[in-house]
Parts: sequence; structure tokens; C-alpha cells
Amino acid sequence: MKLSIVTTMYYSRNYLDEFYKRTLAVVKELDLSYEFVFIDDGSPDDSLMVALGLQNKDHNIKVVELSKNFGHQKAIMTGLQYAKGDFVFLIDCDLEEDPELLKEFWEVRGQDVDSVYGVQVKRKGGWFERVSGRLFYKIVNILSAVKYPADTLTARVMSRRYVDALLKFQEKELDLWSIFAIAGFKQISVNVKKGYKGLSTFTLKKKIKRAIEVITSFSHRPLYLTFIFGIISFVVALINVSLIAYDKFFLGVDVEGWASIMASVWLIGGMLFLVLGVFSIYLSKMFLEIKNRPLTIVRNVHTK
Repeated sequence: MKLSIVTTMYYSRNYLDEFYKRTLAVVKELDLSYEFVFIDDGSPDDSLMVALGLQNKDHNIKVVELSKNFGHQKAIMTGLQYAKGDFVFLIDCDLEEDPELLKEFWEVRGQDVDSVYGVQVKRKGGWFERVSGRLFYKIVNILSAVKYPADTLTARVMSRRYVDALLKFQEKELDLWSIFAIAGFKQISVNVKKGYKGLSTFTLKKKIKRAIEVITSFSHRPLYLTFIFGIISFVVALINVSLIAYDKFFLGVDVEGWASIMASVWLIGGMLFLVLGVFSIYLSKMFLEIKNRPLTIVRNVHTK
């Protein structure tokens, strides 16, 4: 039975040696044949050279060098394409997720379980990150017909058939955690404590972008909500016009038009911009999918 350990590299040079040693120790304890698949996601530092140095010592290491930075999730999908094991252990190499989770997940795994993944007991970061995180997952689950698991880690052990199912998803604008959920199969979550190294390349700007990507990739309900907003705005405008007409023609009340007109214009204008914005996001996704560009471009595959 062969295990593939898949991880991506981006500013990872300081963690690779320890990550490799700790993971390999667990693999040997479990007495498994193995391969490491390191994906260099256009890392600006010398992560690639460190990984190649490890490869010189261990020929079971495969290093996939991407032509540029394509992003964490696309790099993961590329890694899964190159993983050939009967099982795949996916994990980030920055040591916020303990490599020793492999043993815990492996022991939990049963014959009929295809995925064992970690869930944070407590979100890392300050109050803003924790509150915004909880709000994000609530919004996503409201807008989606499929339950989106909260606070899940990258770290997970997956069966070959589950990984093959993930690779059948061909969309280019993907949210991998959504695909993890909708792929089905029997999956088990394990509560774990995630480390915190004090700084992250996952900035607020990237978080907001991901929130938009998740909602628009995972659900079409925002399109229905725009229709509801349109109905509500039409009804409100109709009631407002009816009240103005009633005051004018039946009660003989002079109606000051400027304020009410401006309020109505801003209300309807704002809703129109909101609706157009939602449609624009979906149209942009269709535009990118129709182009059918490659998910990533591999510059080189380093093997021994």
C-alpha cells in the first residue's frame, strides 16, 4: 500500500526540512511505502532548491515546478494529479498543521471511509478573524443547498477513488473546499488544534476575494436573491408612488418631490448596481470557463 504526501510550497523554505523529517517519521512508524509530491507554486524564495536538496537524499520525492504562482488551491489540484498512491495525505508544509496528524487520521480511517479531515477546535487569530470567519460560513451555508463545513484544515487523508472523483471536476474557477464537500463519499471529521506562526500570506484582500469566489462558485442562489430584491424594490416603489398619488389627488396635500424622488433614485439605483454586480461576477466566471485555459502550467517535473 502506497501513500502519497502532497504539499504546496510558497515561502516555505524555513519549514521544509522539519516538515519532511516529521512526516517521514510517521510514515515509517505506519510501515507504508510512500512518495512525497512537492508543488512549487512559483515561490519567490528558494523553496524549490531546498526541495531538490531533499530529493537528492530521498528518491521517493517528486518536485513539480509550476511556471508561476497560480494559487494554493490550483496548486493542490495539480499535486493530486501527480499523486499515484493508493491513499493521499494532503497537508500544508508550514507546520501550522502537525505532520503527526497523519497517524491520527490513519487510525480513524476505516475500510468504508474515503476521507478523514481536520477541523479546527478554535480559529486562530484575533477577534476580527474569528468573528468574520463564523459570519463567512453562515452566509455560505445560507446561500448554498450543500452544507459547507466550517473551519476545515487542508490536512486530510483521502482514498484513491475519492481523489479520482475530485479530479473529475474540470472547472477553472474552483473552490476546492466546495468540491471536497459535494464530491460525496463517506467522510469523517477530526477535531484538531491548528498552530499559528504569527504571520500569514493569506491577507484580508485574499480572504474577501475567496469569500466571493466560494459563494459564486458553490451556489447560484445569489441569482435568485437578485430576483427577490427586484420584486421587493418594485413593490416598495409602487407603494411609495401610490401613497404620493393618494395624498395629492384625494387629500389635496402638496407633496415635496425632491427628497422623495432622490431617495427613490438612490434606492433603486443601488439595487440595480447590486444586481448588475452579481450578474457580472457570474458572467465573468462563464467567460473564463469558456476560454478553457489550463488550471496550471507545469514548468518542470523533477524526479530521480
